[in-house]
Amino acid sequence: MDYVKLGRTGLEVSRLCLGCMSYGAPDRGTHPWSLPEDESRPFIRKALDSGITFFDTANVYSDGTSEEFLGRAIKDFARRDDLVIATKVFNRMRPGPNGAGLSRKAILNEIDNSLRRLGTDYVDLYQIHRWDYGTPIEETLEALDTVVRTGKARYIGASSMHAWQFAKALALQERHGWARFVSMQNYVNLLYREEERDMLPLCADAGIGVIPWSPLARGRLTRPWSEGSARSETDEFGKTLYAATADADRQVVEQVAAIAAARGVPAAQVALAWVLQKSEITAPIVGATKPVHLDDAVAALSLKLEPAEIAALEAPYVPHAVVGFK
Repeated sequence: MDYVKLGRTGLEVSRLCLGCMSYGAPDRGTHPWSLPEDESRPFIRKALDSGITFFDTANVYSDGTSEEFLGRAIKDFARRDDLVIATKVFNRMRPGPNGAGLSRKAILNEIDNSLRRLGTDYVDLYQIHRWDYGTPIEETLEALDTVVRTGKARYIGASSMHAWQFAKALALQERHGWARFVSMQNYVNLLYREEERDMLPLCADAGIGVIPWSPLARGRLTRPWSEGSARSETDEFGKTLYAATADADRQVVEQVAAIAAARGVPAAQVALAWVLQKSEITAPIVGATKPVHLDDAVAALSLKLEPAEIAALEAPYVPHAVVGFK
């Protein structure tokens, strides 16, 4: 396993981050395909054994049970100080007023709830899950600064949003001396490359670490186009990401398969190697519900694609409408 700095910080993270959205009570929240606790723990253990020290979850995943599963597992399997634990805040956690969003009240309530579920005194990276159009960004940023200054988070990060929004937030943080975002968790893979236009150059210029979600396009890049999965059938959010560009996306998937066949490796390794070769990327967030998923992710670290292969993978791409956030 390789370890790198997260953006322009001194924080060292593994080159792969294990995404924990797949781990949580299936009957809680909106992820019926998630794995219950007894089935989740072996994947967290295997990730640790593979050298992964970076774990990402969110308060909303499976109604908080993802955080609970992760917290209990790391308590049993690892030393807390050796790990980088990231979670997120924004989505609705309960009905009624102040049950969602990025107000000062919501953030200060939800960080305490996340810490309780994770069973830790602090998180290493506390991220806003989306932009809150109903709360002044100044209020959000000042509340995040409070979270850092009170020791409940070591660093703060952001997730999918427009590049102009992220630039505005960074400027406000600098102007007021507030804790600065150090990372961007955005949507980057061979089927969605719109972040190459503005967000990735912004992150490179500002020294922001990039930890993309869904680097394998929810598994679509790992299997024949006509082959589905239990998750693809029930993942309502995922269905909104790809419907409009199916013809072009199919050609990308077929190109991944062709290069994988020529290399004698699984398609997942080729698709992830493409993400890893991008200079702006710090650590892709990989999901794992089968042991081979982690094996392929680790193997992708050693797979170096040739320029001609990268060009072939990128050639079928067509511009996509912005998806993944509002």
